[in-house]
Amino acid sequence: MHVACIMDGNGRWAGRRGLPRTDGHTEGEENLARLVRVAVTRDIGWLTVFGFSTENWVRPRAEVRHILGLHHRLFGRLDELNELNVRVQWIGRPFDDPQARTPKYIQRAIRRAIADTAQNTGMLLTVAFDYGARQELIDAVRRVRGDGLDVTPAAIAEHLYLPELPPVDVLVRTSGELRVSNFLLWQSAGAAIHFTDTTWPDFDGAELDAALALVT
Repeated sequence: MHVACIMDGNGRWAGRRGLPRTDGHTEGEENLARLVRVAVTRDIGWLTVFGFSTENWVRPRAEVRHILGLHHRLFGRLDELNELNVRVQWIGRPFDDPQARTPKYIQRAIRRAIADTAQNTGMLLTVAFDYGARQELIDAVRRVRGDGLDVTPAAIAEHLYLPELPPVDVLVRTSGELRVSNFLLWQSAGAAIHFTDTTWPDFDGAELDAALALVT
């Protein structure tokens, strides 16, 4: 089972409580850690989350800095991830891409998390950072042509950022937004979609079970 989550509503969660948006992002990161602990107890082999998109760089600089710090902390939760037998992966614009914007210290944290959890055999947690599905498809077509191949669905699938990532079974979108954004557009073809009014910091095991019920 592959579950993909668009983690929306951190700012709304904070606003409803009279808190700064950054507090909402902090709680959202904490909730992701809580949800990973829940997900490993379900029949979920792959959990992919939309951490930071290629469009998110236009957000206010202070907010971006805060989110970057949270991702650095997320990729640093190695003891907890290893205890849960969770393997970490990342999807996004390659670090050597001229348009890539992932800071060096985030790159180092990502590489370390991937290396230090590589031997785990449980759920694969993939974090999308500096990721955009349309850019992924453009890059895939360029690679296909660069290899001298015909542009076919099979060839594109083999040249995605993570070709080994299976099709999404359930796509989750929180906070009442009825759209899928620029997230795993190729991999989510045919996926069931769970839209919920619940903001991401409040998305819990019961919500996850409601999403899983769409395909079980």
